Order: sequence, then structure tokens, then C-alpha cells
Amino acid sequence: MTDRRRALRILGGIAAMLPCAPRLLAQPAADMRIGVLKFGTVSWMLDVLRRHGFDAAEGVRLEIVELASGQATQVALQSGRVDAIVGDLLWVARQRASGADWAFVPYSTALGAVEVPADSAIRAFEDLAGKRLGIAGTPLDKSWLLLRLLSIRRLGRDLDGAVEKVFGAPPLLGEQFAVGRLDAVLTYWPFAARLEAGGARRLIGMDEVVRALGVDEPVALVGYIVSERWARQSRNALSAFLKAARRAEAVLATSDEEWRAIAPLTRAASEAELVRLRDAFRAGIPQQSGAGEASVARLYALLAEIGGEALAGPATTLPPGTILDGFGS
Repeated sequence: MTDRRRALRILGGIAAMLPCAPRLLAQPAADMRIGVLKFGTVSWMLDVLRRHGFDAAEGVRLEIVELASGQATQVALQSGRVDAIVGDLLWVARQRASGADWAFVPYSTALGAVEVPADSAIRAFEDLAGKRLGIAGTPLDKSWLLLRLLSIRRLGRDLDGAVEKVFGAPPLLGEQFAVGRLDAVLTYWPFAARLEAGGARRLIGMDEVVRALGVDEPVALVGYIVSERWARQSRNALSAFLKAARRAEAVLATSDEEWRAIAPLTRAASEAELVRLRDAFRAGIPQQSGAGEASVARLYALLAEIGGEALAGPATTLPPGTILDGFGS
């Protein structure tokens, strides 16, 4: 009797599921899965893309997978949980030099800046010597390496030994900066924008540093990272996604009202902060043609020069195929 009752319960469960089966079968698999940080700048663009239906209009079924950290996005990509993430050109180049087939499509040319208090006596890059400098990230952060390289070229000395360095996460550095524990802070562009909205003064932008080092074009060091094999096999999906993304960026480039709509995602504390974030985001949208690969290779060589094997691994020059061709930017 017990076995008969168990069998009836199982059959009942199966019957209860049957009405749902057509709906489950009818849900199409995503053409592309992208892993993002929930409050990252890519999420701002994806929110616009989704609300305006640009993904459907371009013919791509997109699954957005929210992840907790940059490292988590890399793990998700490497494990096959997602097809694309947004990440660093240097990571792609290093992985590719070691035999991986990751490839890069430019997303943003936005770079960080060195910020000082509005009333600071620090007036020029040369004045940083002897000061307490907060640096977002690690000793291998690309902005810090470029700033060091500029110091070597311009002043004949490495800034690494000329300042008191404090490495840390941007929010923590922002707090220390606000209470006067730092003379200056080198931070990522969204945090630089927030500091400026609060009254900080930009000492030098990393775009200025790059130009001073001889790279005249804006270069996207942040971009979409995909497997080259997947990109070739899923050309239509990737191309459609990139078209949809460009349409969303065009809206963000021209519509102030759209920025008010995504204000909660940006976590802007004020209208002034939202405007700063808006302007910095817009400045980082790559032109349609993108930077030439020669400029990307030149900037990579500079970073590899100062960062050495710890940064670039065995690749002292940009590995062939790092920039995914045939898909635009």
C-alpha cells in the first residue's frame, strides 16, 4: 500500500507539472550571456538598452548575469557561465600570451585622474613629490604605472620612490581624502567624478598623461571580453549586441532625461554628482572608428615597459589577435 501511495504522489507531481511544460519549452535560450557588476557603469548602459528594447530590435536574446566583483566576472567567463564580460585589456593580453583565446572589443576610453583638495598648495604634477598619495588598486594598476612613467620621462625620477603611497579601494581612499589623511588621490573615473562634485580639484587626468607619453588617440583600456572562438561561431549574436549597445550609448550621449532615469543605478548623491558622472561617461564613449591598433599597441608597450613581467607576463608587445577584428567598436 505504501508503495502504491508513493507512486500516486509521483504521478500527481508529474501531472501538475505538465501544464507548465509548454511554457518552459517555449522559452528560448539566450543568444548571449553577459556578466556585469550590478552597479557598474556597464549596467547603466544595459538598463537603457533593455528599457528601449534595443536588444529585441537588433535580434539578440540577451541574458544579464549580475556578479559581485571583477574577479567573479573573470571566473564566470572562464567557467563558461557567461559569454562576455567587461574587463581590462591588459588581462586579455596576458591571458592571450599564455595561450588563451580571449579577445577584446573596446567599450570605454574613460580614465581616472589625480584629485587634490580645492585649497591644496599642490598646483602641478611636479608638486606631488613628498606628499601622501592614495592610489586606487594595487602597485600594478595601469594608471599608477602610467603616472610613474610620466614622472620618469618628465622629471627624471620614479614617482614610486618620491611619494608616500597608500594603496586601497576607491571608496576607502575617498573617505581618507575627505578627512584630510591624503594630500592627493589617484582614482578611477567614476570616483574622480564624485570627488569633483564634492569640491575636489583635478590635478591631472590620465588622458593628459597618455598624451604626454606620446599616444595622441583616446585608447579604450576597458572593453568587452569574449572567447575568439565563441565570437566567430556566434558572430550574429555578438554583432547584434554591439549594435544594440551603441544605440544605448547614443541615447546616453544625447539625452539628459535618460540620465535622470538611471540616476538610482548610478547612486549619485546629488544632481551635481550625476552631471559629473554623465559628462565623464560621455567623454569615454569610443568614436565609431575606435583608436587604431598601433595606438593600442604603443600604450600597451609603455605599460609592459614599466610593469614588467608581473603585469604583462611573457608578452612585451601586444599579442596578435588581442583586439577582435571584424566587429567594430
